[in-house]
Amino acid sequence: MTLIKSISGIRGTIGGKPGEGLSPVDVVRFTSAYGIWVKKQSKKDKYRVVLGRDARISGPMVKNLVAGTLQGMGIDVIHIGLATTPTTEIAVVKEEADGGIILTASHNPKQWNALKLLNHKGEFLTADDGAEVLTVAEAESFNYADVDELGTITEKDDYTSRHIDEVLALDLVDVEAIKKAGFKVAIDCVNSVGGVALPPLLKALGVKEVLELYCEPNGQFPHNPEPLPEHLTEISELIRKEGADVGFVVDPDVDRLAIINEDGSMFGEEYTLVAVSDYILSQTPGNTVSNLSSTRALSDVTKQHGGEYNASAVGEVNVVAKMKETGAVIGGEGNGGVIYPASHFGRDALVGIALFLTHLAKKGKKTSELRKEYPAYFMSKNKLELTPEVDVDALLLKVQEHYKDEQVSTVDGVKIDFADSWVHLRKSNTEPIVRIYSEAGSVEQARSLAESMMDVMKSFI
Repeated sequence: MTLIKSISGIRGTIGGKPGEGLSPVDVVRFTSAYGIWVKKQSKKDKYRVVLGRDARISGPMVKNLVAGTLQGMGIDVIHIGLATTPTTEIAVVKEEADGGIILTASHNPKQWNALKLLNHKGEFLTADDGAEVLTVAEAESFNYADVDELGTITEKDDYTSRHIDEVLALDLVDVEAIKKAGFKVAIDCVNSVGGVALPPLLKALGVKEVLELYCEPNGQFPHNPEPLPEHLTEISELIRKEGADVGFVVDPDVDRLAIINEDGSMFGEEYTLVAVSDYILSQTPGNTVSNLSSTRALSDVTKQHGGEYNASAVGEVNVVAKMKETGAVIGGEGNGGVIYPASHFGRDALVGIALFLTHLAKKGKKTSELRKEYPAYFMSKNKLELTPEVDVDALLLKVQEHYKDEQVSTVDGVKIDFADSWVHLRKSNTEPIVRIYSEAGSVEQARSLAESMMDVMKSFI
């Protein structure tokens, strides 16, 4: 059993003893701590929290625990049922709520679940706020409401359609262009809430035909739910067999978007944000942001459009903070996460799909042809396992000094930018390892760069 407490929430495998897995006791404890944090943000007579969930098997059980606990704190709950993460974020703002909780373990397998915590803006908690929730949970200094002060539960089931309406209303989403293109689109929603949101979205966008794969929201994931190439063989085959123009794959909570070409090959999850940004920048020039471990192609495309690219530390909350700081018109993460401020400050696959289809329709090209317009980079992800006695921070300092004549960033670990490649070293907070991300003009070069970096680190140990 596994239980992971972090500033972004709590996640773990269902079952086991309290403190070892995501048990009912842990759900109640952490929800109570969040409720106290919500109340500390402002003095009010009544507080409201939006609650949404993905389609995991454990979802109803965890939802009941969370909703009941918030009621016990005297907080009103607006339960929006099966909903994507971005839908829940939007609902927080629409309801003028004091916060939100999304019950989803994102791309983790079905035995996992999690509580992701939002502030009143529908955005993830900052590091300081998340740390405060953890501190309260550890202390268990809870104080529940008297019987006359218990919270209420209101059910609202229209937020998916409201989210879709907002996507359609975006200035740069061109429904007529999409209709005219007559697209045949394949989707894989891994039997979670993508099956609730994507079919009606694509219909509203005017897609001619939708080929649905695993769109029943029953939580029985038919394959590993992380949208990586090795998990997407079935939709690739479906696209080739049925002659689809493009394929879209989302994770269980629909904040990541992977795209597949008409020949069944991968567009590349790193390039979801690149393609959408290319379209946005062609219409509204400005700045972009992604995290340090994302492809350099976004920087290249941004500069082509006369904008400025900035990199943030890894983590959506860090990307959003940098986007606000630099006034970015588009940003996100290389895992297929598109953040479009004209909609809201959160990764949103629905927004990504609508903007990508508009871009594809206006280009009048095949999906694979569009992909070839962007710089060709290849990434390699590795890790160096260390013994517990190794001082990882000191090791990274030595690496930083060793490459002092290169362009080095220490915003998040150590990233070294070379002329035609880069490598990013990040310390794990849970185990004695260094994660190594590298990118170059070929897979072999990226792997070779990672291997040489491991050799350098080993020489310092």
